[in-house]
Amino acid sequence: MGTLSLNDYEDVRIWAPWGHISGRWYGNRSDRPILAIHGWLDNLGTFDTLIPLLPDYLGVLCIDLPGHGCSSRVPSGIRYNTAEYILIITRVMKEYKWTKVSLMGHSLGGVLSFLYTALAPHTVDLVILLDIEKPPIDTTGRMDYFANIIDKTLVEEERAEEGSMHEPPSYTLSQLRSVLSKGSHDSVPPEFAQHLLYRSVAKSQLYPERFYFSRDGRTKYYTPLPATAGLIAELAGRIKNKPYLIIKASESHFIDSEDNEVISILKNQNPHFEYHEVSGRHHAHLTNAKECAQYIVPFLRRYRPPTVSSWSLSGEEQKLSQREHQKVQERFFARNIKRFNKL
Repeated sequence: MGTLSLNDYEDVRIWAPWGHISGRWYGNRSDRPILAIHGWLDNLGTFDTLIPLLPDYLGVLCIDLPGHGCSSRVPSGIRYNTAEYILIITRVMKEYKWTKVSLMGHSLGGVLSFLYTALAPHTVDLVILLDIEKPPIDTTGRMDYFANIIDKTLVEEERAEEGSMHEPPSYTLSQLRSVLSKGSHDSVPPEFAQHLLYRSVAKSQLYPERFYFSRDGRTKYYTPLPATAGLIAELAGRIKNKPYLIIKASESHFIDSEDNEVISILKNQNPHFEYHEVSGRHHAHLTNAKECAQYIVPFLRRYRPPTVSSWSLSGEEQKLSQREHQKVQERFFARNIKRFNKL
């Protein structure tokens, strides 16, 4: 069997009361896909280097969370928060009439996957978490964060109102790569920034060859779920006998010693629990997709094996070499960047 292609996708729009949820469905569109959810301030492009390494008998539906990528913003006066983001999973399931869901999430997307699985375990058949394990636990520092975002949220609303009259600051593509990389604390190197930029910038109407960030600024100050260690432990205890894979990035602090209790809970009550570490920073699934795929692909083949109807004798012949993968990606991004010139 072969692997998925970045060129084999269908753009989808899922209805929501405030507009739509945008997504791309890669590969097999006859069977229920893996639902992939990106991290905070990212978009579905975060999975671009991982998609071509996954088996082609499966489909993968990658979505942009509200306010991110090409999805609609929530109305003015409404705050982004974890509870509403969790409901996005339910909205997607309702759209396609799924009774089960397979979840893969990075960072915030992984937090949502953990919480949804704990709240509705009977509807989840497998979970893949990329460099995240649970929501952050409230501390004194977290309370300072909550206090800080109150005023900043109102500032972002004012900026949005001004944006309808004045265009936001614009940059060249080279500058955008540097800005995005710095904003990720160098987790996304400039040479990988293009994977996120093609869905998060718009072409300037004032300055040729310049672009500005088009995501909703209010997403920077979304409201996380208030969580104590006891609550997180109780939620973890609800996840039993569920194929559950966690991949930690070696140079990231998003999974540390504070997570040992929850990992122990998940592991001790679940014979299908796996935990692996790969080299890289928080976006290792983007910058080191090959090593991540060494664990993800066997996991998917074990718990979402191919059906007879999905077998392909020509699949092996269609496998791309590493150089061919790179060529496909270069053509893919060149096409997406060109569309900005037509805006």
